Amino acid sequence: MNLAWLEQLMYQLSGWFMAPILIAIAVLFLYCIYAVGSFSAQSWQRSKNFTNYQNVLKNKDIPVSQLAGYSLLIQEKIQPQLTMEQLDVMALKQLELLRITTRVAPMLGLIGTMIPMAPALKSLSDGNVQGISENLIIAFSVVIFGMVIASISFWLATVHKRWLATELVDIAQLRSVVPHPQQDNNDLVEELTREAA
Repeated sequence: MNLAWLEQLMYQLSGWFMAPILIAIAVLFLYCIYAVGSFSAQSWQRSKNFTNYQNVLKNKDIPVSQLAGYSLLIQEKIQPQLTMEQLDVMALKQLELLRITTRVAPMLGLIGTMIPMAPALKSLSDGNVQGISENLIIAFSVVIFGMVIASISFWLATVHKRWLATELVDIAQLRSVVPHPQQDNNDLVEELTREAA
């Protein structure tokens, strides 16, 4: 069975993927720069408002405006009816873009490396040294950008995850000391259920 037409079709189609891959890598790199800036700003805010954060955990009334950098604790004060599960979902949502970037960037880098390899090998068979060098430059540049993006986003996601996990633990401890609206509602429902029985 002659599949030469299919091989040629796949070869041509793979070449069309190169432009979207390069655009995606560029967009992720710009997002990575934005994420580093946002991370730096949040780190400064957390350091500045750390004392206020500790005071909230000691059950002191601190305005939300003085808790910048502690997103989950702010939500806890604004919407005290939120459950811990809902706060977990909010934390995951904050990490979502970084986690996706961490996983997608190396894949795009690998694809962007493999696509120019076919023209490079073809240039090698034709004895076209310039064609080989041009395609290899593109291939190595894309994979380097992909790995740099993945490395930075992984580090940011890891630190951000620790921040959010610490806040969740502290909020859980705070709720164990201070009655929570959701907990009061659950206690009321249980009491009414016992009376009905």
